[in-house]
Amino acid sequence: MRQPNLLQRTLKRGALWLLVVRLGAQEIQIQKEIFWEPGTARPIPIALTGFEGEAAAVLQFDLEVAGFRITAPDSAQYELKGGRTGAGLEGSLLDRIARVALFARAYNGGTLRQQAHALADDVVLAVTGRRGIAQTRIAFKVERGGTSEIYVSDYDGFGARPVTQDQSLVAAPCWVPGQSVLYYTSYKGGNPDILRHDLTTGRRQIVAAHPGLNTSAAVSPDGTRLAMILSKDGATELYVARADGTGLQRLTFSREDESSPTWSADGQWICFATRQNGRRLLARLPASGGTLQRMQTTGVSNPSEPDWSPDGKWIAFTAQMGGFEICVVPADGGSATVLVSGEDPSWAPNSRTIVFTRRQGDRRVLSLLDVATRQVKDVARVSGNSSQPTWAR
Repeated sequence: MRQPNLLQRTLKRGALWLLVVRLGAQEIQIQKEIFWEPGTARPIPIALTGFEGEAAAVLQFDLEVAGFRITAPDSAQYELKGGRTGAGLEGSLLDRIARVALFARAYNGGTLRQQAHALADDVVLAVTGRRGIAQTRIAFKVERGGTSEIYVSDYDGFGARPVTQDQSLVAAPCWVPGQSVLYYTSYKGGNPDILRHDLTTGRRQIVAAHPGLNTSAAVSPDGTRLAMILSKDGATELYVARADGTGLQRLTFSREDESSPTWSADGQWICFATRQNGRRLLARLPASGGTLQRMQTTGVSNPSEPDWSPDGKWIAFTAQMGGFEICVVPADGGSATVLVSGEDPSWAPNSRTIVFTRRQGDRRVLSLLDVATRQVKDVARVSGNSSQPTWAR
């Protein structure tokens, strides 16, 4: 390996410190992720050598979702070497600039795809210091033939299976943090009711079946409380209750069109979409009740579908400005950043990646967005229209 020249210069790009060195004729930027701002980061160059077939495809997908760029070894900061070893997979990660081996590990058990996901997550942790998301799950709605069902899959869309088979209508799935439990709205009983569904046992129970609309369930970070939108008092208002639907408390009295509640990381606040004087906006209020506070989303219009990042720093939302755009704004409000066309954003556990719905002609598909670099990858598809994704945290 050629020895890099001495440091050429140091730059600050957005939220990243970049150390620029020259390796032969190639100039390589060494990134140190201190913090990041949406859309400002450059992909981290990494080379994959020795991997073939499914393992290579999975690693490339996982790493690009995580903010890496696959490149040739001569222009890479990192090199991941490895391949199949019988029924297992092994990999070793090298920092080519620092000339340091970061790890060398073997992965056995499970499928080749699962082994590659585990390796990708180890790379992300070793390089960035944050946990990977390649072994997480998503839930979403699939529409076909006039009905819709809830599906669960790996984060990349593989292994998709239906959770419901009611041949009815469903909407707005939401995970209970740290559990294999979903809440969602179902029309199976003839009315839009909120159900709690244990994916391990298959047990379902109704938690909100008030007259009118019961929808947009959102579970608090500690799993003990439920925010939801009900129309039982004549208008769509925001309510909170215990996780089983008891102890109902009404929080809004605006008679406006409230929707899409989402909890702050500390469980103290709820952000939601509403209207004032006919204009759509985002607002928040204390989860125990109190004064509504309007949130600034400067630079965009008609915000809706907010989702609070697990680290509490950002709120992703959909802005409607001719088309639908995925945007993020600091959790206290401010200038919004438009990232990509789409809707239905949901944060990953890493508070950096978003799954969202993208329109492709007359179809709707799911895609993954690395908010720092704006890189987008489509997930594996099932027949029908996929929408309203939610990420297990």
